[in-house]
Amino acid sequence: MAFGGRAGEFDDEPFLVPRTYALPELPWESIAGRLEQITIRILRFEARLDASGLSAGWQARCDMTEAVRALILDGHLVDVGDLVLHDAGMDVRHPTHELTRAAAALRARRIALARKAPWPVSIDGLAALRGIGGVAEAASVRSKGRKPDPDDDAAYPPYATDADPWQAHFAAIDALLDRTSQVLAGETPIPKSRSHLVYDPDQDEGEAEDLWLEVVQRTGHWPAIAAAAVAWNAWLDLNLYPRLPWLGLVLAAALLRSRGLTSHLLPLAAGFKQSKFRPQGREGALEKLQGFCTVVEEAIALGEKDLDRLILARELMSRVTNQCRANSRLPALVELFLSRPLVTVPLAAKLLKVTPKAVDLMLAQLGGARPRELTGRSRYRAWGIV
Repeated sequence: MAFGGRAGEFDDEPFLVPRTYALPELPWESIAGRLEQITIRILRFEARLDASGLSAGWQARCDMTEAVRALILDGHLVDVGDLVLHDAGMDVRHPTHELTRAAAALRARRIALARKAPWPVSIDGLAALRGIGGVAEAASVRSKGRKPDPDDDAAYPPYATDADPWQAHFAAIDALLDRTSQVLAGETPIPKSRSHLVYDPDQDEGEAEDLWLEVVQRTGHWPAIAAAAVAWNAWLDLNLYPRLPWLGLVLAAALLRSRGLTSHLLPLAAGFKQSKFRPQGREGALEKLQGFCTVVEEAIALGEKDLDRLILARELMSRVTNQCRANSRLPALVELFLSRPLVTVPLAAKLLKVTPKAVDLMLAQLGGARPRELTGRSRYRAWGIV
């Protein structure tokens, strides 16, 4: 339970007053029909996606385009081609700050999808999606250019896949005890290097996290759409992680996945961009719920259109791959087109482990079934299913 207030702030109240987030009162009789329609639509799209055999490719394309759209909603423009090349380690130029943030959003979606459903909406899931924890701390130490000492156990944090699986749990318990001792001694666990020009010193992120997780727990018996809508609105009201504004929609999609509506992460950022709903903070509970329903409906519509494009492109390219040799790499190139929003000749050569000339020959072999060329330039050519 999170608590607000400080000791001595109220003369008449000697104890700390618990702070809670008030859940909205919703007219369930009037919204039950629309919630049921959206739920049925999600289940039908999920069934169609699983039956098509393109779920993995659709999700991979969705994650990359969602990362770009999330940055667009934050006011930053990122080229999807730069993100695809950056993800493959083939940057054509020095990565910009916006591209690095888009890569962080892409990594967060992949982490939320790789773990089991309830984990992303837990305290450990929030820490991992923010990019903090054992793996991130180890990466930050290595990024400073210092070579770790092989005899130093602290330089190599334990993981659950080590020979002793309990070592990681004991290390986490010891770290928690150290942080608790610091708090009891009057110290703050927040690093002192955090600038007040960037971070609000009066905002307690730990308290806001507890309040948000409490909202998720208290709405556990609600319909999935309504619970995700309230969780997203609570995220905005609590102003959690202002530097990661895209994370709220990712967790809303993860919450729908944890409730069993879908095994994928819906493109809610694309649905929010397509819809006309823009929360201003003065809407009523019913208006916020209807706005989130509009976002989900637009996300499903965009997902269905993208799936239609993938099915049509696969049918056209399969007519060519059915006539190729058994050891041909052309089917692998087709799978690459179905799992990336953009494919270049160097990218295909690296991922397929062939020469660029072989990629050119395979593209020529596709003929009219080849995806649309996106650049139209001779020096930098890219193709994609749009």
